[in-house]
Amino acid sequence: MVMDELTRLQQKLDGEQGNLRTLDSYFMGTQPASYLSTDAQAALQGRLRVLSVNYPRLLVNSIAERLQVTGFREYGAEDVDSALWRAWDANDLDQQSHLAHIDALAYGRSFVIVWADKFGNPRVTVESPEQMTALHDPATGQLYAAYKQWTLEDGVTVEAVRYDADQIIRYSGTSGAVRPVDSIPNPLGVVPVVELINKRRLLDLDGDSEFADIVPLVDALNKIMSDAMVTSEYFARPRRWVTGLEVMEDDDGNPINPFTDSPSRVWQSEDPDTKFRQFASADLSSYSTLTATITQQIGAISGLPPHYLGLNGDQPPSADSIRSAEASLVARCIGHQRTFGAAWAQVAQLISLVSGNVQVPSYETLWASAETRTPAQAADAAAKLVGMGVPLTSALSDPLGYSPSQIQQIQAIKKTEPAPVPVTTGGNSNE
Repeated sequence: MVMDELTRLQQKLDGEQGNLRTLDSYFMGTQPASYLSTDAQAALQGRLRVLSVNYPRLLVNSIAERLQVTGFREYGAEDVDSALWRAWDANDLDQQSHLAHIDALAYGRSFVIVWADKFGNPRVTVESPEQMTALHDPATGQLYAAYKQWTLEDGVTVEAVRYDADQIIRYSGTSGAVRPVDSIPNPLGVVPVVELINKRRLLDLDGDSEFADIVPLVDALNKIMSDAMVTSEYFARPRRWVTGLEVMEDDDGNPINPFTDSPSRVWQSEDPDTKFRQFASADLSSYSTLTATITQQIGAISGLPPHYLGLNGDQPPSADSIRSAEASLVARCIGHQRTFGAAWAQVAQLISLVSGNVQVPSYETLWASAETRTPAQAADAAAKLVGMGVPLTSALSDPLGYSPSQIQQIQAIKKTEPAPVPVTTGGNSNE
């Protein structure tokens, strides 16, 4: 029996939930403790339920904050498409695109839906893979059907929408038993959904989490920190022992602690042969060494520089050492700009299509520089580019990182300024 596409979409969405919940727990720092023995858990008496050093969120945020879209332009054009950028601003995509990048990096993918509002203007929304999934053509890898499902506040009623190239179908019902309630034609002729995929390999159609490689190391680091807390609680403080003291027993033959009911912290005995001593406290320095080793491995795999991981000590690094240490992170961000840039260019094409343009051009996505630069360094780089003949608009966009609206404002102000008066030197003006 051939499974229909709706069932495939529903089963795929349901089958992804377990892995997504696991990834979400690591991103939020609420994952259960790993490698922690039963004895250690009993010794903590429930006082240390979760101890998480949240490097997964640090990795995702460190990359996402360097992925800032600054505009779109047609291939071969010099200026940014201002109409397209107005639609971008109208849909609050400056903020929503950042959230789309976070979900794509954390879960491996996120979705963008482009449609029209009741006034015919482009309506763009960013969707989570917890509520949305898609099917891809195995021959080309292209998305050909998408499905979004969510549960209402009553916890029972389920609403869903299926996006195809020829129609949009809305469903309602309960989980696993939705029925179509409305259908409208899709005049765009293409699925109005774009998927941002954190792809690592050619056949990785659904993407992979950015922190998947460091999950075992994060679990190991959390285990070490938990062990340190157990050691600090039970062994770091001095423990005492006593000899020559008669131990009394209760009616059941159990020994009675002679110091339990003492109103004072002073231990005393009437027997002159009684001797009190204490054990040496435990040394916790070995935990610091092991923690540093695991943290260095996390940095090597993730590309996070040492000063992000707190491995430089108290001496602040220089500007040159910061740029050198961030080289791997910057290269990773540039790779994501290429991957996500193609997806945002598709979003730009859909916005242009919804706006009524018959001839939809090919767009390229413009990004702010992923490198760490001071304002003086960025201005110096822009001045050199303009001196080489690069258009001012491009220099203002990168490396200065101005948005299209800011660039338009700068150019408008520049046109109203009076031309500079040439200055003559070395001669008499009356000659």
